[in-house]
Amino acid sequence: MTESRAGHCLALRLAAPMQSWGTRSMFNRRDTQAEPTKSGIVGLLAAAQGRRRTDPIEDLLDLTLGVRTDQPGTLLRDYHTVSDYRGRPLPSTAVSAKGAQKPTSPAKHTHLTERFYLQDAVFVAAVAAPEPVLATLADALRNPAYPLALGRRACPPTQPLLLAADSGDDLWPGDVVDVLGRVPWQAGPQHRDALIRSRRPRPAAVDLPVTVDDPAGPDVRHDLPTGFDPHERGFTSRRIRQTWVHLPPPYDLDDADLAADAAAPPHDPFALLGW
Repeated sequence: MTESRAGHCLALRLAAPMQSWGTRSMFNRRDTQAEPTKSGIVGLLAAAQGRRRTDPIEDLLDLTLGVRTDQPGTLLRDYHTVSDYRGRPLPSTAVSAKGAQKPTSPAKHTHLTERFYLQDAVFVAAVAAPEPVLATLADALRNPAYPLALGRRACPPTQPLLLAADSGDDLWPGDVVDVLGRVPWQAGPQHRDALIRSRRPRPAAVDLPVTVDDPAGPDVRHDLPTGFDPHERGFTSRRIRQTWVHLPPPYDLDDADLAADAAAPPHDPFALLGW
């Protein structure tokens, strides 16, 4: 897996009322990361192509991925209590010699679970690969074989999922960072309005964080799947780097905005310490 320095990408808009991108969570507590995982996006592409969980996915692991956070959303905690309406103890995960679930011991009548979601989040993912691979994926995303989801089955994406380039084609020329620096800002109207209201003078650019595959990157994410077979599911690590892209603001800059931006001193995080 190498970062693409040329070629083309697909641009995916990942937005929904809720999405959840878990990594190591299991059993009673299911967490979500702050941005889409590579395993979740590979799973979405595999579902679009009609691959079953037991089918190989090695070719999809070679895709170069970049993710831009356009609207971070907020965290939702979904708290559940589970009990048997007949008042019986809940079954345990252990089974008897006949294959029947054993009751919990000591008896447990209430089961607690927590699931975490991102509410109203919007991301843009750029996927780089050879053009024939991208063309096949684009066709699958427009005509998915299985229902698509953003991390969990309960989180279907809103449309549009596949963003067309300025030319109207599905393929965006350039590497993932270049493409993520050109795809228009996908945040919703309220998020855009909040930016305008909260900053005076108004910023001359919209600064958005990006996470991209990079074999020489300084950070590691443990979200690269080795397979989705429920009996042999596993994950390994990938190296990433984090950077920023700067998009035009959703308004026309006036002379006061331009003058304030030109006069603004460079950001110095240690200035308050007197360094």
